[in-house]
Amino acid sequence: MFAKVRIIAEQAGDGALLLRSADELAGYPVSVLHSLRAWADSDPDYPLIAERGPDGGWRSFGYGAAVAAADAIGQALIERGLGPARPLLVLSGNGVSHLLMTLGALTAGVPVAPVSVAYSLQSKDHARVGAIAELIAPGAVYADDGAAFGPALDALRAVPAIIGAGSRPGAETLADLRATVPGAAVRGAFDTLTPDVIAKVLFTSGSTGTPKGVLNTHRMLSANQQMIRQAWPFLTGERPVIVDWLPWSHTFGGNHNVNMMLVNGGTIYVDGGRPAPGLFARTVANLAEVPPTIYFNVPAGYAQLVPALEGDAEFAARFFSRLRLLFNAAAALPAALRSRLEALAARYAPGRDIPVTSSWGATETAPAVTSANFPFTDARCIGAPLPGALVKLVPVEDAYEIRVQGPNVTPGYFARPDLTAAAFDADGFYRTGDAAGFTVPGDPDAGLVFRGRIAEDFKLSTGTFVRVGAVRTALLSSVPALSDAVIAGENRDYPAALAWLNPAEARALLGRDPDPADGDLITDQDLLGLVAEALARHNESHGSSARIERLLIMTRPAALDAGEVTDKGYVNQRKVLGKRAALVELLYTGPAPPGVIVPAGY
Repeated sequence: MFAKVRIIAEQAGDGALLLRSADELAGYPVSVLHSLRAWADSDPDYPLIAERGPDGGWRSFGYGAAVAAADAIGQALIERGLGPARPLLVLSGNGVSHLLMTLGALTAGVPVAPVSVAYSLQSKDHARVGAIAELIAPGAVYADDGAAFGPALDALRAVPAIIGAGSRPGAETLADLRATVPGAAVRGAFDTLTPDVIAKVLFTSGSTGTPKGVLNTHRMLSANQQMIRQAWPFLTGERPVIVDWLPWSHTFGGNHNVNMMLVNGGTIYVDGGRPAPGLFARTVANLAEVPPTIYFNVPAGYAQLVPALEGDAEFAARFFSRLRLLFNAAAALPAALRSRLEALAARYAPGRDIPVTSSWGATETAPAVTSANFPFTDARCIGAPLPGALVKLVPVEDAYEIRVQGPNVTPGYFARPDLTAAAFDADGFYRTGDAAGFTVPGDPDAGLVFRGRIAEDFKLSTGTFVRVGAVRTALLSSVPALSDAVIAGENRDYPAALAWLNPAEARALLGRDPDPADGDLITDQDLLGLVAEALARHNESHGSSARIERLLIMTRPAALDAGEVTDKGYVNQRKVLGKRAALVELLYTGPAPPGVIVPAGY
């Protein structure tokens, strides 16, 4: 199932280390589109993508039909003046229409800039959508529903609009584009694609200021899939099936997962659910109906999936029926959650090894750099460098900063030479800002463990250094009633935490729903008592830099417009602490005010 890991480690001076796979990266196509067309030629009717139709059933779209639609859309975009300097801005979420527009643009050599749906549907001022459009000067903007995205399209009145459904004065429709007859223009554009042509502009969350547009070339996308295929050789022997909600505006969903299907002839079932209130039930229904062969999610998703599997044997048996792999990324998976996943796999798929594995990467690396394609016990393990990736580990405090070179690394940021220059060191390595350490000191084959974002870490007033990523993961593992947390304590006497509740876990603990909240804080005394006990157990097994001496559970979710969270669910530590400074002060007011949890026995 997995390739054997063989890592070569070398000294690089100033205490830095260079890590690379002993396996050379094999050849790869000019673009993932070339792989798509090969599958379309060999098996045109095989389903590439499926989504729920108006009747609730699955509506699929085959490989051959996807290529035909891409050619027509690509020709239409060229005729409307789009090209390398006039990208396509996409506002919509995951779906057949979004994929067809993307494939059409890429076929025509038009960069695609998909942005978070939340910027259009959750934002009140649409400032980020406007800033992105001002930066990239798109030749057109696409939205799958003219009515739902009307306010966002109003904010972009100067940009020609294309809609998938509904009506909008002056807008063209996707049906118009698909009716275009492909001609020499689109054939010529596709035939002249090179690995260095910009395929996508992906925007980071932009927690401070305007989001940065990360340039993604065809080389990056195609090479990265070959890197993954060499680590996961089982992909070459069976066509994967995924049921996936991860947003295509992010590199995990839009590059890692979608491109894996295009390259390996797989099928994407678009999951209209997600780990959010009122939506996760859709995910459960989709997974029960279409068992995946590989399952991708982030820790927040697994935190809701695990209780659902534990509470429904029929659903669990169905989910594991043909599963080969459970994959986590975006943040470290709490150890307790990983253990519960492993126990479920052992119970419902006896005799079959279903690894719970992980990887690490960034928007700037297309995304995968490392892969844990081997057995490991430390849930923070992110694996070892993939073939073709050169990793430089630069000492910082008690860990290393990860820096990367390779064909999967971005050439820079859209129209921001200043950011591009700052992102690379003197040797041309991309500075990720992430910290790592060795799983087993002296054994690079055992992989690396994620130690968090360097910018999030801080020192206590005692001078003790706090690795926020590690503390957060350990806390969530010890207190499963929490769905996420941010760690406070910079220049204070002790670490403390602002946290959010995991409703499913809280309900399981209490045997009922928690009492209604009082303003910003959860005040259910039974729940707070259980959390206090779990917090005490956590503190007993951790040193001073990881002990949480006070904690409060908030009711108000992290806000997108405030930059506190991305729509993928990653919480910006410093932004939350800044926006909720009054709550932070409660953590350091003595004696502890009502609602602030102190570990049992303190």
